[in-house]
Amino acid sequence: MAAVYKSLSKSSGKKASEPELDGENNKIKRNKQRVLILSSRGVTYRHRHLLNDLAAMLPHGRKDVKFDSKSKLYQLNELAELYNCNNVMFFEARKGKDLYIWLSKVPNGPTVKFHAQNLHTMEELHFTGNCLKGSRPVLSFDSVFEEEPHLKVIKELFLHIFGVPQGARKSKPFVDHVMAFSIADGKIWIRNYEIREVEKVKGDEEESEETAAKARKSSKSSGDKDTDVSMVEIGPRFVLTPIVIQEGAFGGPILYENKRFISPNQVRSDLRKSKAGRHNHRAEQQRDRVAKFSNLGLDEVAKRDSNGLDTRELFA
Repeated sequence: MAAVYKSLSKSSGKKASEPELDGENNKIKRNKQRVLILSSRGVTYRHRHLLNDLAAMLPHGRKDVKFDSKSKLYQLNELAELYNCNNVMFFEARKGKDLYIWLSKVPNGPTVKFHAQNLHTMEELHFTGNCLKGSRPVLSFDSVFEEEPHLKVIKELFLHIFGVPQGARKSKPFVDHVMAFSIADGKIWIRNYEIREVEKVKGDEEESEETAAKARKSSKSSGDKDTDVSMVEIGPRFVLTPIVIQEGAFGGPILYENKRFISPNQVRSDLRKSKAGRHNHRAEQQRDRVAKFSNLGLDEVAKRDSNGLDTRELFA
């Protein structure tokens, strides 16, 4: 009887402390997300620093060595299964200048390809914020993400990759920074801010009666001391332009294609053509000038006037 009582008490204690169970399989619902982070050959120092910053921000991530192939990206599915990861963040560098970021759900997809621009890492001096390494972020999304279907897919992918699950490996039980995802000009602007709370110093600033009354109400409702909450940017910051969304993991039919996206190769080609056009225009003007002088006979007059006693001939 004592053994039966112990087993029943243990089971009842577990039921009281455990969260809600799933009705079908009677299992605990947990958010299990792991991210495989890796890059291709040819990344620059700025790309490498951005990858290290994102890997430090994601305690549920697994950073791997560089991936050699740029055409056989379907091999990343096997690599993710080998490391027990269900998300992949792949940095693809082209020509040592351009950076493309692939975000994919393994093994069924979808996959989104982005073009990354305006990269700024944490080590830059104008980012004065700081946060605890391994802390969980608050993900803030723009309301535009709920208006179009392809943006809903991108938002869900961001939630799975940048949202640190509770109780993840190397994660801390604190929330002290905010990741903001906003959309402007068809691009996704990503920023990272620290939540800084500083206690107010009495007597330093003269507050009006309205602000003082609001502060008293907030302090009564919260029961804490008056604090000033501010946002200080930590970094990294970058801009993503969505290019295509594929149905599968690094393959499959294309669900969405950005018609407004212009390849950086095309931009550089247009700049070279414009410079070449200016040079050709100057060359044509020079030829027209020479032909005009020859038609007027100015070159023949100069030849007729010149003689052996000319200073140009003597001191040539």
